[in-house]
Amino acid sequence: MLEQWGWFNLSLYLLNRFLVMMSKGDLKLDRYYLVAQPVAEASLLPPGRGKKIEVRLIHEEGEIAEQSPRPAAVIQARFEQGAKCLAAFKEERFIGFLWLLIGGYQEDEVRARYIPLPAGRTAWDFDVYVAPDFRLGLTFPRLWDEANRMLNKKGVRWTCSRISAFNAGSLESHARLGTVSLGSAIFFCAGRLQITVASIAPFFHLSTHSGSFPEFRLDTQGLGGVLSASQDKSTME
Repeated sequence: MLEQWGWFNLSLYLLNRFLVMMSKGDLKLDRYYLVAQPVAEASLLPPGRGKKIEVRLIHEEGEIAEQSPRPAAVIQARFEQGAKCLAAFKEERFIGFLWLLIGGYQEDEVRARYIPLPAGRTAWDFDVYVAPDFRLGLTFPRLWDEANRMLNKKGVRWTCSRISAFNAGSLESHARLGTVSLGSAIFFCAGRLQITVASIAPFFHLSTHSGSFPEFRLDTQGLGGVLSASQDKSTME
């Protein structure tokens, strides 16, 4: 764990566990990495692989509300923001999903808003979930192949997201997709109070009610060279 997280993240994780335990959930601490990844043009899977996994765009929250690991109210709020849900099924069994939004996203775990830029050319992806029994299979790349196909059709070149520093598995999975670090943010929540300390603007934010939150503008405009290098590497492979 120390090798994966480093001393700082491990210390934050242990402190968070202590706070949650002592306060019965009223206090919590988390650190998010804010990242961007290029929208791939080539498939992540070889031809013919993953065909038994059907990925389809879900338009109504009722289609996945019963099988989803997220509360129905959270699912509904995401659709109200204009988010799109790509859900994976195997033999009609729900096995995972991936959420996309072209535009600003209002976080549903802490109070924060993320705005991916340039508008219309950068999307926001979040809550990539794969059922435990399928995490060593092809569901993750199958979801991303469909997401990349959809984003390419819309002319989107980058997608941004936030990943918990305490989720080593997710960090590793996204790193394989070519993520680029944009910064990080630490959120300390105590009831209605939230303190945010970040490595990018607005750097510090104090919130005492639901209508107050930091707004992070994540600009991918200067990442064109990284995208070109990624595409060249993909071509060589």
